Amino acid sequence: MKKFFVGVDFGQSVDYTAIAVLERAETTGEWDAGRYAWQRLITMQLRYLERLPRGTPYPEAVARVAHITTSPELAGQCCLAADGTGVGRAVVDMLRDARPGCQLLPVNITSGLQETYEKGYYGVPKRDLILSLQVLLQRGLLQIPTGLHLGDELVEEMASMKVKISNAGHEQFAAWREGTHDDLVFAVALAYWNAQKVYPKDPVGAAAWWTNSRQAEAAKTLRGALRV
Repeated sequence: MKKFFVGVDFGQSVDYTAIAVLERAETTGEWDAGRYAWQRLITMQLRYLERLPRGTPYPEAVARVAHITTSPELAGQCCLAADGTGVGRAVVDMLRDARPGCQLLPVNITSGLQETYEKGYYGVPKRDLILSLQVLLQRGLLQIPTGLHLGDELVEEMASMKVKISNAGHEQFAAWREGTHDDLVFAVALAYWNAQKVYPKDPVGAAAWWTNSRQAEAAKTLRGALRV
């Protein structure tokens, strides 16, 4: 099963290209005596952030992404979502040709209201990406390690996002201050969208439960004895 989820926001010539790696982690929470089971906690842990210098040629950016996804830590355990919006399909095709060593989900970020799929590309509404990431963060399920490179910049970007309502009544997400970048936000948001595609039934923000088999058998035996 896939464990790591990579999001890439390819920047145009004057923008940054950002790369994010999330790890889906399952941990044991509190014991619930009524359910006779442990709570199963699913969190998304931000393991890596990188921002390539402005003006990095696309072949170099693609090679960097492929280097990360084929590393011993990620190879065979990752899924990659790459944003082709603005840079065109040629860059995504270059990434595909680079054999990134994991499943590739090409994305076009749209201003629409519903996700679409056409000719191998997912059309993903910008609002879905941002709101899903905000909910994850608000519920404490997005974990950003202290001291993570660019972690502070990511938090600043998320705090700078605002919603504008267009004349047509559509929501538009943009940076609060002119000149503020959003590449890190979208790289992480793409990585999380990626995880949701692979694990659509993850109980984000809700309790799920697992039971130790030996404990379950002991409980079953006890219930049977008490019914006699």
